Amino acid sequence: MTVPDVKKTYEPILSRLSDQEGEALCAQLRRELVEDVSRTGGHLASNLGAVELTVAIHRVFDTSVDRLVFDVGHQCYTHKLLTGRREAMSTLRQYGGVAGFPKPSESIHDAFIAGHASNSVAVALGMARARTMLGENYKVMALIGDGALTGGLAYEGLSNAGECGQQILVILNDNGMSITPNVGGVADHLAKQRLKPQYLTFKKHYRRIMNATALGRAVYKVTHRVKQALKQSLLPCSMFENMGFRYLGPVDGHNLSFLTKILRYAKELDEPVLLHVKTVKGKGFRPAEENPDAFHGVAPFDPITGKLNREPGENFSAVFGRTLTRLADRDKRVCAITAAMTGGTGLEKFSQRFPDRFFDVGIAECCAASMAAGMAKQGAIPVFAVYSTFLQRAYDMLLHDAAIDNLHVVLGVDRAGLVGDDGETHHGVFDVAYLDSVPNMTVLAPASFAELEVMLERALFQLSGPVAVRYPRGGEGKYVGTGGEGPAAILRWGDSITLSGYGREINDILEATDLLAERGIQAEVVKLNQLTPLVPDLIELSVRKTGVLLVAEEQSAQGSVGQRLAARLEQVGLSAKIVLVNCGDGFISHGSSSLLKRDLYLDGPGLAQKALEVLGHGQTEA
Repeated sequence: MTVPDVKKTYEPILSRLSDQEGEALCAQLRRELVEDVSRTGGHLASNLGAVELTVAIHRVFDTSVDRLVFDVGHQCYTHKLLTGRREAMSTLRQYGGVAGFPKPSESIHDAFIAGHASNSVAVALGMARARTMLGENYKVMALIGDGALTGGLAYEGLSNAGECGQQILVILNDNGMSITPNVGGVADHLAKQRLKPQYLTFKKHYRRIMNATALGRAVYKVTHRVKQALKQSLLPCSMFENMGFRYLGPVDGHNLSFLTKILRYAKELDEPVLLHVKTVKGKGFRPAEENPDAFHGVAPFDPITGKLNREPGENFSAVFGRTLTRLADRDKRVCAITAAMTGGTGLEKFSQRFPDRFFDVGIAECCAASMAAGMAKQGAIPVFAVYSTFLQRAYDMLLHDAAIDNLHVVLGVDRAGLVGDDGETHHGVFDVAYLDSVPNMTVLAPASFAELEVMLERALFQLSGPVAVRYPRGGEGKYVGTGGEGPAAILRWGDSITLSGYGREINDILEATDLLAERGIQAEVVKLNQLTPLVPDLIELSVRKTGVLLVAEEQSAQGSVGQRLAARLEQVGLSAKIVLVNCGDGFISHGSSSLLKRDLYLDGPGLAQKALEVLGHGQTEA
């Protein structure tokens, strides 16, 4: 069978496909997903599980007009294949290529950007209310699942959407990562009966006929109450209905024909509807089915065997987890908290070694931060390991729950700085600014594995109040120093210019120093170990000698360390030329970190060029 090319005028073609042709298309899309992601890396298992569901949605709805809001967004690859980006998928998550998440600037079919979890229902509700308020006509859907229901925001959205009284379709992709399944033979039988096309058609006509007369409406009211009472006594699906949704499901998420039928039925309902779809994460690719966690976000791999093309080396997350496990052996008060990121934050071994001291709260960073504060108040030493980009969600809890009472909550801030291929939703370029605004907070920034070990131990046992230890994604560079005890350290001596930074950016600063030395310029390098509270003594001493300061950091411009240092020098009356090299005021797109740093002048040659410019010299050689 020949599968139609749907890359351009896909919706009219998809709506005319037979079920058999649709199934063939799903098989082809699944093969293409494996091939594409095997070359570029990305989110595979979640996308494989949503192929039939996505094709069914596109058979029924027009996403150039109807609004499909993805939750998290790592289920959107099939959607991208169907909406004009098929040929470009070879550039997935690559510099200048297709983004790994929905991106409205990329396509009219991407209704909303989605890189963080649990917000889809609230966003879709906002779109539905705007539609009604402005008198427009289109359908609104939220596709949620894959763990997103572990986030509290999902329930806030559901609570409000269920009572809105207008068309909104919430599709729950239940792949075993969100809610527990219905149990019992009677429940399964009744669920199947009430989803049969004959029943749904009869129900629609019956309701229309009975609503035509006053007597009919009275009879319908009585029979509806009887039906609801029987259903609630036999079916464990009343939670969503109690919120105000018409509940449909559970439905086999890999039965394209029935998915299409049920979506067409749901499309006609002018009320809040929740469609519960059961899928298999990693469907159709055995390595992903057998190990969906490993193939959730995966590096390039062999599309036949699933074996990674290159085994990952040592990284900061692993060092963090190993060090925390060692320190927990030393003190029974130490415990670890994660928000559905056990593997990503390097805590697998900790969870196995100390199951009674390990807590995964799901995709609920606010809960994690507040729980950590409660544990600290009662004498524990909680360590909340979290990506920088996700910690943003818990800002209020850091202020209100941890800082006001100066509680000893330790944050392991992973993926600090530029993270590369996941793009603007995941770069950790704001934590330096927002953590600095939290009273009583201490922020440490190791530049090597050894320094991470030193600083984590210091954070647990030597410091008080809230403490954040922030470290980058991936491995260390050429700098493998074992310092980190004091607030700052001088790595190179010089008298022409002061270069300062922290974390892994130190490697680029040292490279720039070598390039400058080739031009006869001796730069002094001051590495900052503690970012908050900032101790600028060594910077002041160095700048009094050189008269020029360049601060490099993978952070947003506003609230950066460089801004604070510049303000400090002004306060003490120290006149100097100051150059701040950072990520600017906007958002940084996706691409390899090396290319992004090149564009931002944050790599070695770029920093050397900036230094030469402020010193009045020519540029470095390319």
